[in-house]
Amino acid sequence: MISEVSSFATEHGVPDKVLIGLIGADIQRSKSPYLHEQEAAELGFKLHYQLIDLSRIGKGVEALPELLSAAEACGFAGVNITHPCKQAVIPYLDQLSEDARQIGAVNTVVFRDGKRYGHNTDWSGFAEPFRRHFAADDLQRVVLLGGGGAGSAVAHALLVAGTRELVIVDQDARRAATLAARLHGFFPDRQVTGSSDVGQAMPAASGLVHATPTGMDGHPGLPLPEALLHGDLWVAEVVYFPLETELLQLARQRGCRVLDGGGMAVWQAIGAFQLFTGRQPDTARMERHFRSMIAAQA
Repeated sequence: MISEVSSFATEHGVPDKVLIGLIGADIQRSKSPYLHEQEAAELGFKLHYQLIDLSRIGKGVEALPELLSAAEACGFAGVNITHPCKQAVIPYLDQLSEDARQIGAVNTVVFRDGKRYGHNTDWSGFAEPFRRHFAADDLQRVVLLGGGGAGSAVAHALLVAGTRELVIVDQDARRAATLAARLHGFFPDRQVTGSSDVGQAMPAASGLVHATPTGMDGHPGLPLPEALLHGDLWVAEVVYFPLETELLQLARQRGCRVLDGGGMAVWQAIGAFQLFTGRQPDTARMERHFRSMIAAQA
């Protein structure tokens, strides 16, 4: 397991490189290595981004303590964290940013001075493209599909943006209710509820955000019955591969205003890059690189 983390460092040496990585399951198609390595090259320094794929090493979240220790020992500046580890990693960290504490999920761990600092750049990653596209749209009642790590971050971003009523829908009703109660504690002037019944939640919605794996490569389909989509909705997607999910295709056909998941993918990487390297990336350039890469692979 440690060799999964240390292979690059052992083969190439690390003194003149920033080493970072991604811990998660089924991550071989992640765009993070390209985004981080390309931007570092543009800024004139070397960076290597290592995929630490739990699926490849046959492990689950129980491997987190050993993987984090191995990354530290190999001189990593930090690691990104993705499904299914965003909440499971928290007990192994020394300190959380305020945002990560409120969200209850971490997607970026920085190693500094012998300590592990947990951050969440998913929420700001969603917030920036959302602000650009839907700043003037109705935030009176928003339905969020998915209460996992990504959904928790998106829920936080929606409340920061001014959503008055947020309904979190998850197949696990208890998880939805727990997240709703946590967020209501930080936003007591908002109505935040959890549900497992999307049919009941949707009729009065002004906006819909999708934050489950449905629609991504290998998980085709719609996350809700198509009859629940109406043209007065705005619809935002977290899935970014493919950019045009079945949900977005249908939403466009219904006349909805839509936002794909590419912006969140880029802006969470921008935030993580700053935390790992202390350098300010060119945000427009990172967006261009991402869109070009996706277009080339389509």
